[in-house]
Amino acid sequence: MLGDYLPILLFIFVATVIGIALLVIGWALGPKRPESEKLSPYECGFEAFDDARMRFDVRYYLVAILFIIFDLEIAFLFPWAVVFKEIGLGSIVAMAIFLGILVIGFIYEWKKGALEWE
Repeated sequence: MLGDYLPILLFIFVATVIGIALLVIGWALGPKRPESEKLSPYECGFEAFDDARMRFDVRYYLVAILFIIFDLEIAFLFPWAVVFKEIGLGSIVAMAIFLGILVIGFIYEWKKGALEWE
């Protein structure tokens, strides 16, 4: 029975060896020219700042949350598109209602100015 798992273990071993080898080769052959720009922390679109309690504009996060919401809703279209030829009229109507609600939500956010960036 353990012989059935040998190809899987061999695959895991080879993948691990290749992954470690690529990391070591990249580290050994890669350029080592550290600069202050490369070593500075990146603060998600903002210039690095010292005080963690500093006030900043929250609209960046609102747009990001809206993007995630609409992106996740669009992900529901993929399974529907795969079985489009096999589903009946009821499923097509349900998806049309879903897309209608999605468009209404998008128009609402647009009219409220949530997508405006100054």
